[in-house]
Amino acid sequence: MDKSLPPSERWARFRLTVIGPLLAAPPRTGRLRAALQAVSTRSYEHPITGAPMTLAFSTVERWYYAARNADPASDDWVAPLRRRVRKDRGKRRTISAALADALRAQYREHPTWSYLTHFDNLRALAANDETLGAVPTYATVRRFMKSQGWVRQRRRSDHRIASGPREVRSYEMPYAHSMWHLDFHVAKRNVVLSDGSHVAPKLLAISDDHSRVCCHAQWYLQEGAEQLVHGLRQALLKRGLPRSIMMDNGSAMVAAETVRGLHDLGIQQVTTRPYSPHQNGKQEHFFGPLEGRMMAMLESVEVLDLELLNRATIAWVERDYHRRHNREIGESPLDRLARAQSVGRRSPSPQKLRECFRMVVKRKQRRSDGTCSIEGVRFEVPSRYRHMAEVHVRLARWDLSFVHLVDPAHCLLLCPLHPVDKVHNASGVRRNRDDVPVSDEPAPASGRIAPYLQQLMDEHAQTGLMPAYLPTPPNHNDQEQDDDG
Repeated sequence: MDKSLPPSERWARFRLTVIGPLLAAPPRTGRLRAALQAVSTRSYEHPITGAPMTLAFSTVERWYYAARNADPASDDWVAPLRRRVRKDRGKRRTISAALADALRAQYREHPTWSYLTHFDNLRALAANDETLGAVPTYATVRRFMKSQGWVRQRRRSDHRIASGPREVRSYEMPYAHSMWHLDFHVAKRNVVLSDGSHVAPKLLAISDDHSRVCCHAQWYLQEGAEQLVHGLRQALLKRGLPRSIMMDNGSAMVAAETVRGLHDLGIQQVTTRPYSPHQNGKQEHFFGPLEGRMMAMLESVEVLDLELLNRATIAWVERDYHRRHNREIGESPLDRLARAQSVGRRSPSPQKLRECFRMVVKRKQRRSDGTCSIEGVRFEVPSRYRHMAEVHVRLARWDLSFVHLVDPAHCLLLCPLHPVDKVHNASGVRRNRDDVPVSDEPAPASGRIAPYLQQLMDEHAQTGLMPAYLPTPPNHNDQEQDDDG
């Protein structure tokens, strides 16, 4: 489990892992209770601590029905498995409006104070003014100031405000779209690029476990997360959403964009065990006839480019492979898919798929100009969010034209972010910033001693002790001049 994810996301992924097999292969009528009991007797790894744990039958049952009864019209299938956000999140119960106003005025006058200094002076004010009420703890005051963007400003010199081997067995999912297989394959023949160079293309192939239907196949020049997501999105648009996808542990498969996209779509990601390529054997078996039949029919083509190779592959898959008798299943893949019971779901829109396959990163916002750096490119954060010290951004590393600011608690897109246009900014045109609780202009100095320091002086004066210092003796020459005058 990725420890960088928030606890709510880790719990959602853990729950999907527990009930994912039941959703991919629903038990027959009358056997659901036995299947739930079998799941509850297993040992799992705690998503937060990593310690071994077991689950109660009622817990597994509640998770199962929550996921199965999810709104089919919703695009967020994992929402029922997330922990609910507290209703009082973001609300202040211990800081009254009077305390907030006093703290606001105090920060306007002394923005260079530390949080502890503000807290001590706020307690001193409340001790002399009963209308302010009780002051909460230091942590609460500090958290409140951070949420308002009241950060400590730099002080200027001019005082201005600034496991072991396992047995191998064949398996097959009982329903269509219960599990897909995904893998890359390096061609045994090179293609010619426009610059005259020769490159071995890589085929991304995605197949259904039950029907052996090839959901999508496409050749690329590279084998990365960008190519994987590009091909997987086309497969989802063609065939709908499966319950799970099996793949190996390649860098493209475990990339943050891939993992996050599958999770948001409610698709369980199943990775093969190390040194166990036979787990994804059905996909490896697909590459045999592809090389032996389709690639063999291109032997006479002297100049083979990527565009011709892709057109030939799609035609062979749709017109030959899907309609040819498969010895393993006893019929053609299309015939088996037509009469099979499916547990797949409808595919969301292309725009929704583009939004899903992106990772969430946390960046610090530069207070001087309200920007943050993403993959070496500086992006502008809207002024209404400039009080946030850290922002959560959702992006795909290969497409920085589609970047959004997100709310990590609710997984909601707040607004798009755009790169800084320095040439446009050189025009000198500036808009007024959104209103904030604290004025940008420093308040005039009151000339009074800070409340906390005045309280300390009064308490020390009440002790009646002599001052713990000796005053400087007067200058005798200055006294004689005064007498002569």
